[in-house]
Amino acid sequence: MTTLTLVRRIAARPLIVFDALTTPDGIAWWWGPDDGPVLLAETDIRVGGRFRVRFRMLDGSEHESRGQYLEVDKPNRLVMSWRWHRGGEPEETGEESRLEIDLRPITTGTELTFTHARLQTEVSRHSHEQGWNGALDKLVRHFAGDRI
Repeated sequence: MTTLTLVRRIAARPLIVFDALTTPDGIAWWWGPDDGPVLLAETDIRVGGRFRVRFRMLDGSEHESRGQYLEVDKPNRLVMSWRWHRGGEPEETGEESRLEIDLRPITTGTELTFTHARLQTEVSRHSHEQGWNGALDKLVRHFAGDRI
């Protein structure tokens, strides 16, 4: 198994970023690797609560992930299980991985550290790296003009 870690600086307070990570409206701004739409976002933000997100990529393919919230420490940390339900990487079919998101206040807003752990292969890690980089870049752009 392998792990991917990405770091971004976002021009918004941790509480605002946390809400963008956990509310259906917030998820619609950034989820997915390209500018394709989020088709469905359901969240139940509590330990044991579940999430489900379906998105369409610009090439027309649809992907859906589901999971359970394992740790919720608003606005500092979010940990959840992750499983592809539709689309995604073939190496990950039927497998559960883990997302950890840490938010730290900085002068310009928030430093977000995003870790996707328990990925099955390096090929899958590379694919997820491309996907999450695209999604997190959209999140950064969303807040680029906003005040802290």
